[in-house]
Amino acid sequence: MDIYATANYEDLTTRNLDILNNFIAAPDLILTRKKYPFTSFNFKEETIAESEFNFPKNAVLGMQAEACFKAFLNSSKNYSLLAANLQINTEKETLGELDYIVQDCKTQEVIHIELACKFYLFDKNNGACDEKKWIGPNRKDTLFDKLEKVKFKQFPLLNKAATIEKLKSLKIEIPTTQQLCIKAFFFIPKEINSDQFPKNIAECIMGHFINYDEFRNEVATAVYAMPTKKEWLLPIANILNWYSFSEISEKVALQIRNNKSPLIYKKTPNKVERLFVVWW
Repeated sequence: MDIYATANYEDLTTRNLDILNNFIAAPDLILTRKKYPFTSFNFKEETIAESEFNFPKNAVLGMQAEACFKAFLNSSKNYSLLAANLQINTEKETLGELDYIVQDCKTQEVIHIELACKFYLFDKNNGACDEKKWIGPNRKDTLFDKLEKVKFKQFPLLNKAATIEKLKSLKIEIPTTQQLCIKAFFFIPKEINSDQFPKNIAECIMGHFINYDEFRNEVATAVYAMPTKKEWLLPIANILNWYSFSEISEKVALQIRNNKSPLIYKKTPNKVERLFVVWW
């Protein structure tokens, strides 16, 4: 029984600006290592006051992030959106896609932006380099995988002959700068403090993760929510169903049996916490 309902999910159309600004305010991973000398996109602390944005609540997480970023660019006072999700094809194959081409309204510079929205957990035993230690909740991808794809596939696509031809046909100047925007949601083991990480990493830490045995010892008097992946970008205030500990325990157990690591929100009188419960 959903006795802890706090909001009506069907009323979210009236709260789309809250969702959009929540996405804009989400932490950006700023890369500082020489290995990945990417320039990070700068949101310039912009808050959107008006927009025709409708959050695609039934889309997958990546497409939701794309919709949010496109709505931001369309409403921005600092950037003009020239193209989005621009497919590059030859006669025989699809080479890839450029996420966004924008123009800086102040400098007139044309910029190619690649976007990523990632939830990663820190596993100190996974790989030799730091980027490999940040791994997806179900261990299917890593920060290393994403950055290597940007470095060797997504950014080089701009210089392909087919890309240059496509941009010219659209009368878009060839971008002189490439930037990466990573909305990063990092989670660390409960026994590790965020101050043990570099500043750029610590600023993206949103919570911790525990295994199922640890979860069984969680606070029984708290209330809990298990957002679906399609709800991960919503403000917590927009989450509909909250459960008692006994109710959420059954739902978590089912996910763990299926080798799924659910994201859980834990609410006590003083705070709300985010945590993953992992099967591994």
